[in-house]
Formats: sequence, C-alpha cells, structure tokens
Amino acid sequence: MTADNDLVNGIVRATHEAGAALAKRAGRAGRTPARTMREFRTIFGEADGAALEIIRPALTRLRPDAAWGDEIDTVLADGEQWIVDAIDGAVQYLQDLPQWSVSATLLRDGQPAVAVLHNPGLAETYVGVAGGGATRNGAPVAPSAKTDLSVTLFATSQPPFAGRDPEAVRRAGASLASVLPLAGAVRNLGPTSWQVADVASGRLDGFWEFGVDDGNLLGATLIAREAGAIVTDRHGRPWAAGADSVIVAPPQLHPALLAAVTEH
Repeated sequence: MTADNDLVNGIVRATHEAGAALAKRAGRAGRTPARTMREFRTIFGEADGAALEIIRPALTRLRPDAAWGDEIDTVLADGEQWIVDAIDGAVQYLQDLPQWSVSATLLRDGQPAVAVLHNPGLAETYVGVAGGGATRNGAPVAPSAKTDLSVTLFATSQPPFAGRDPEAVRRAGASLASVLPLAGAVRNLGPTSWQVADVASGRLDGFWEFGVDDGNLLGATLIAREAGAIVTDRHGRPWAAGADSVIVAPPQLHPALLAAVTEH
C-alpha cells in the first residue's frame, strides 16, 4: 500500500476502539428495542454519539485540517474530508444482530484516498488505499472467479431510508424480480459498505443498490475497485458520488448483473 502507514494504521486503530466500545453496548441496545421512530433515534443517538466521541478526536489528530462529515454530508471538491459512519448498519445493531460495522473514509479533493471498515463481531477489517490495493485483516483480497450465474450469491440493499426515492424503490423491486431467476441466491446481509467489500473479497459475487448513497459507497467502492471489481451505475458508467445506483461485480459477471438489474 502506498499511503502513509501511520495514517492507515491510525484509522484502523480508531475504528477498532470505536467498535469495541459499541460492542459492549450492543446487548443493552438489543434488549430494549425501539418501538417507535422517536425511540429508535434516541437509542441510536446515544450509541452513535458515544462512538463518535472516540473516533472523531482520533481521526482529527491524524489530519487536523481535514473537514469533518458523516455518512450524509456533502462531498467537498477541494481538500481533505472525513466521511464517517460510526454505526453502519444501525438497524442490525439495535436489533442485537452482528451485521454492522464502523466505517471511516478519508477523501482528497472529493475522491476516496483511504477507506477502513471494521466489523467487531467478525473481528475483521477491510482497508483500501487509492493505488495501493485492498486487504482484509492485512491479506490482499480479490473478487470471485465464478463464471456460472446459477451458483452465484448476489446481494442488495434497499434504497437509503433518508429521503427514500419512490423511483428507486420501484427499481429495487423490479431488479430483484429480474435477478432472482438467474442467481443461485440473493441476500441482503446488512450494511451496504460491508456487502460491497465482501464482493471485493469474493465472499459475494455481486451487489447492487438503487438510490443515492454516497456516504456508504465512497469508501466501499474504493475497496472494491482496488481489489479488481467493476463498479458502475445503472447506465454502465463508472460510479461516482451523486449516482442514483451502483452495481459491483467481478469483470466476468458484471455485464450479466448490470443487464438483469437494469432490465426494467
């Protein structure tokens, strides 16, 4: 990897510290599930706030001049910017399920430079560095080598909850109906970012989602591209912030998944 090792290691440590603190709280959150959106926001806010109190100072020490954002902030065209999701997979976290992670991405001039995803339950960490490859727990990763669609495991996420676009919802349903007859199986396995990273490592054979989801995708797509996966929008153009869709798959599977997803 070509990035400053101290920077990468510092981001990894910050996500691990935040993840450990969240893991200690996870059982408590799961034993008091939210009955209303107000309760959901309160319980989530307490956990998210506690994690940010750990990760924000740590990342600020690494890059004091970088702007600070969260998973829904506007991407800045100039300078450095942190995009952080302390609990990527909030629904799963609050239901005491293990499919959640801590996500931290450093952008430079609007492009991801370093991305780290850490899942405390799996004790796994994905790292992607622009021009430097992608790893899981320090070992290089690569996408699936499958060529037969009938044995593929594809994954998808529902359109982002915030400002959910009705057209994205329609496309999500139609695309699922198109992919199901082709694939061995289709699953939604939790955080969007982690599923994209699992395509990078070959655990999943492809992933798609409709709706603008920059905060979850900027770091994850860096990991996928550095591993060798193809990452486009529904038009087949290279994915970029602001795109209304994403399709991620190995080179040999991407055309078929793209065609199926955009059939309607």
